[in-house]
Amino acid sequence: MSDLRGILNLWDAAMCSHLNGPLQDPSETPASAAGALPSGVPLHEALALTKGGGLAGIELNGQVYALRITRQGRLLLTK
Repeated sequence: MSDLRGILNLWDAAMCSHLNGPLQDPSETPASAAGALPSGVPLHEALALTKGGGLAGIELNGQVYALRITRQGRLLLTK
């Protein structure tokens, strides 16, 4: 598990150094984003999950997934 975290940290550093410009400010999230979800569903800012970087690890049932913010500002979730 610690090896995967190290790989994720290296990937995060590599992705951040190749991004074209800064990532969007979380305060610029469209107001309509929250309206797309049913009431009571948690809304998480991607930049908060990645701590301002381009990658976060998400664990579910012992499996670790990588959440990446692409250069185009899209999200990828991979195993």
